[in-house]
Amino acid sequence: MKNITIGGVPEHFNLAWYLTLKKGEYKEKGINLRWKDYHGGTGDMCKALRNKEIDMAVILTEGIIKDIIDGNKSKIVQIFVKSPLIWGIHVAHNSPFKTIDDLKGTKAAISKQGSGSHLMAYINAKNNHWNLKKDLNFEVIKNLEGAIEALTNGTADYFLWEKFTTKPIVDQGIFRCVGECPSPWPCFVIAVREDFIESNKEDLKIILNIINATTQEFKEIPSIDKIIANRYKQKLEDVQDWLKLTEWSQKNMNKTTVLNIQKKLLELNIIPEMVPHNRLVYNL
Repeated sequence: MKNITIGGVPEHFNLAWYLTLKKGEYKEKGINLRWKDYHGGTGDMCKALRNKEIDMAVILTEGIIKDIIDGNKSKIVQIFVKSPLIWGIHVAHNSPFKTIDDLKGTKAAISKQGSGSHLMAYINAKNNHWNLKKDLNFEVIKNLEGAIEALTNGTADYFLWEKFTTKPIVDQGIFRCVGECPSPWPCFVIAVREDFIESNKEDLKIILNIINATTQEFKEIPSIDKIIANRYKQKLEDVQDWLKLTEWSQKNMNKTTVLNIQKKLLELNIIPEMVPHNRLVYNL
């Protein structure tokens, strides 16, 4: 039995992994795939890939592209979710800020340097024609719990996070959502350490075939909306909205998409240079 470890955020996007693991589909093929939750998100997973704590990660596209360019010896082997991620822009419920414009020059809570919440703050600033040097300030808060604390006690002013994940916190009257910022690219990819790819190509193909068979028919799973609502403590109507907006992928990232993402990241000074497609993507 081959032991393989994969990391991901404990969110509804990754339910397909939980379902395939629960059914024992990988074990049937001689693979002991172990899932590890990363509450801190992309920044923590980039570090875990670098430190060889995990072999694979379901990770935000912009975060892993930046980290590979910065020296992470991993490659993207597939797009996992091809639709954009809808980032909610949140403030504390009793905050004086009412609009995105009010947040110009204030402090953004970010889980980690290089994380999705960090990089998307740049996208939001650019969308709103802010000065990227003067109008962006950051407070590192590690995770969602840290963001709740920072926004509540005023050490940070706003926080970008996937809007359906934070919706229960909005419903509880802890956060208020003042706007949205969709990622301008496919949101989640599957990234794998280069050294692991070289010696485990066949196992990787098996894992991708299993997960792709499930994501292809994910929306047709009976009562999938109720399963998600119960497991992730979300309102049924919110889950139904999310399912309409979300599209999974079974393909890898093409050269045009990689080029467009890098152009955007370079424009925002998030990456120092653009690199060839094969530095970022590996086709199994």
